[in-house]
Amino acid sequence: MNPQIHGPRTARKIGKQVSQADQESIITLGDITWDRFQAIKASFQGLLAVRLFYLAGVLEIISSPSRKHERIKSTLGLLLEAYMKEKGIRFYLCGRFPIEKTGYAYGAPDDSYCISSDKDVPDIVIEVIMTSGAIDKLELYKQIEVPEVWLCQSNQLRIFNLRKEEYHEVPRSRFFPDLDLALLLRYIDYPDQYDAVQEFQAVIRGDL
Repeated sequence: MNPQIHGPRTARKIGKQVSQADQESIITLGDITWDRFQAIKASFQGLLAVRLFYLAGVLEIISSPSRKHERIKSTLGLLLEAYMKEKGIRFYLCGRFPIEKTGYAYGAPDDSYCISSDKDVPDIVIEVIMTSGAIDKLELYKQIEVPEVWLCQSNQLRIFNLRKEEYHEVPRSRFFPDLDLALLLRYIDYPDQYDAVQEFQAVIRGDL
């Protein structure tokens, strides 16, 4: 089942409620073979406004990412990168790193990072979910053993660590144990993205 993000103590709010205009179009198809999926994927090649997720015969086609989706994704990425730079943490941006297990799973997160050194599999993937689909993103990312998954959905953020082949929700990132999520998320829905990053950096440095 896709994790529902409402209610747990570890959840953190990230802004106002998602409006209908902020939702994205999702088409879900079942009983899709891997070969059929490959043909569909090829037909969408080059269309940046379309994202595809495939898991165990189920295909999700997500089109027209909303402005709010892109703003949350980009702001969170800028804030996280500002934190790593201020703390002297070496990182490598992997972006929409393709996740694939031939015959079973395919997808790409909104963003992903390797920490300390560049690796074949990102240490962290970030997924901003505006409209729930049928595919369990944790099950998808488990296929290549991504160590940590950040899911933003319904104005909340949850972090999951992979332990003993299963994801477990945690209150803090294993890679940034000193990162205050409440402080980070205070700036995600800030009116001005540039001001958000500048003020966040000032707080980290102790200037504010």
